[in-house]
Amino acid sequence: MKEIILAKTAGFCFGVDRAVNMVDDLVGKGKKVATLGPIIHNQQVIDSLQRKGVRIIQTPQKAQPGETVVIRSHGISQKIYNELALTGSTIVDATCPYVAKIHRIVTEKSHEGGIILIAGDPSHPEVQGIVGHCPNGAFVFQNEQQLEQLVVDQGDFGGKDKFLVSQTTFNQQIFEKCLKTAKKVYTNLTIFDTICKATVLRQQEAMQLSKQVDLMVVIGGRQSSNTAKLGEICSQNCRTIVIETEAELSYEILKNANKIGVTAGASTPACIIKEVQTAMSEILNNIDAEDVSFEEALEQSLKSVQNGDKVKGTVSGIFPTEIAVEIGTKHACYVPLSELTDDASLKPEDIVKKGDELDLIVVRVNDVDGTVMLSKKRFDAIAGYEKVCNAVDTQEVLEGKVLEVVKGGVLATTNGVRVFIPASQATVSKDEPLESLLRKTVRFRILEVNRQRGRAVGSIRSVAKEERKEAEEKIWNEIAEGQTYKGAVKSIVNFGVFVDIGGVDGLVHISELSWNRIKHPSEVVKIGDVLEVFVKGIDKENKRISLGYRKTEDNPWEIFKRDFKVDDVVTVKIASLTQFGAFATIIPGIDGLIHVSQISNERVAKPHDVLKVGQQVEAKITEIDLEKKRISLSMKALLPDAPATEEFVEVAE
Repeated sequence: MKEIILAKTAGFCFGVDRAVNMVDDLVGKGKKVATLGPIIHNQQVIDSLQRKGVRIIQTPQKAQPGETVVIRSHGISQKIYNELALTGSTIVDATCPYVAKIHRIVTEKSHEGGIILIAGDPSHPEVQGIVGHCPNGAFVFQNEQQLEQLVVDQGDFGGKDKFLVSQTTFNQQIFEKCLKTAKKVYTNLTIFDTICKATVLRQQEAMQLSKQVDLMVVIGGRQSSNTAKLGEICSQNCRTIVIETEAELSYEILKNANKIGVTAGASTPACIIKEVQTAMSEILNNIDAEDVSFEEALEQSLKSVQNGDKVKGTVSGIFPTEIAVEIGTKHACYVPLSELTDDASLKPEDIVKKGDELDLIVVRVNDVDGTVMLSKKRFDAIAGYEKVCNAVDTQEVLEGKVLEVVKGGVLATTNGVRVFIPASQATVSKDEPLESLLRKTVRFRILEVNRQRGRAVGSIRSVAKEERKEAEEKIWNEIAEGQTYKGAVKSIVNFGVFVDIGGVDGLVHISELSWNRIKHPSEVVKIGDVLEVFVKGIDKENKRISLGYRKTEDNPWEIFKRDFKVDDVVTVKIASLTQFGAFATIIPGIDGLIHVSQISNERVAKPHDVLKVGQQVEAKITEIDLEKKRISLSMKALLPDAPATEEFVEVAE
């Protein structure tokens, strides 16, 4: 049994369809029409238009009086535009909107002095037209190797700003390889991904389809760049033939293929695709009714959609500001990021991946451009709104993300529905700032819904208080001295900080915050900091918990004992001066005494005559008494001919 599979994206893209329709409309209105070059790269379409009286001219000067000159879909250079204006002819611009967008980009950036890089075929009229909009010239490359040679020849263009665009029908795989090279070798590079979405989808689908079949039939004009690229892509995976019409098919070509895939270039009209289908059916006379579903598939791909329709779409491309989807029509369908999610912090790739099937609503159909804008967010909102409405009666706890702090409260989204949560219902504590909720996932109940206005009001506080009560009971049932917890600092007072260890606040006394002397807890922590604490004491009767924060391994005396010994020479900092000597900091939290007799070989009457606070000096550790926490230092011991120091000087803590 033979199976023929038609690519969903086969045939006219909207730019080509638009150009051909513009010429047909002019002819229908009785206008004399001339196209500046072939309107599209398909000989059959051109022949059909010529039979209707449409002429092809190669230069503006060939236009005849009274003729309407149509600029073809590939676009033209600025110079040709100027020449056309001088002829006095009526001009109709059928340049593909995607191509026109590239013209605007390169014109602006070239005028600003930027270097224009173009990924494309320099002999193709579209690329020639793009170059013609670069007043300072441009550099064209067809593949990664030509780009590398351009780097060798031109270097980094003196560090100037560089702007990279591509031919709309450029091979997506080759473009991605070129991008990797360009990003490595060029500084000040801005990339515009100007490959037409329809082209990307067509190439991606052709790639996938060619992996599933024995033979790919690519239909399109010999001069069509995108048809040739489809042939190249498919030939990587299976036997591939490129034909213009059904006349090029034969039984010998088709007989050994059980699965045949069919796609067509952007310049191939539906009528030619149908003719190919008919020829295939006649050649393979053993194709049954199921196989002859090719025509039905084509008709399905040509179906229309309307605003408000609910459709299923498959993600076929992911871009920085939108995703491309296939819904079974010939339109270029997309979902803007703003219609994918309300969360501005997310990127499309954070939400979906290629191949995902989505439920969507049609927002806007543009038959002129051949595009359909869809929304996942709005579809989700319809189903989600009913769930939110029901939650008023059921008191179900919903989960959502806080997107925005607004006047009087916050806005959270759940199931695609925005819920307003008043400030009085947003936090457990009145002192807690609303900004602390931003971008966080929260749990809340729905208090009321206004169906007419489509608004819902919720409460985080009611859920949080219940959850906190449950957590508090659990803490008091399980808590024991020595247990460790991680908790956030909820408040700071002069004598310490209160830490939430999961429903219950415990006190870390100021003496337990640091091994160093501190005047205020804010020197060590701030509200919101997460600390790892341990339980020092429990008073269940008065509901009080004493917490510790200082760790034994952070004790400066433990560090000193580990890292220092008698006779070590250390760099110390003078911390204070007394009549009998100077206290010097060895490490934070550990001071030693340099007795006045150990400052110099010469007699020192007053330490401040030789030393000053903050001064760094070299000293030798002469005595260590860990039990009394006293250390003696000597500067004198490091001086030439200094006698050995034997006396031990007690140091105040």
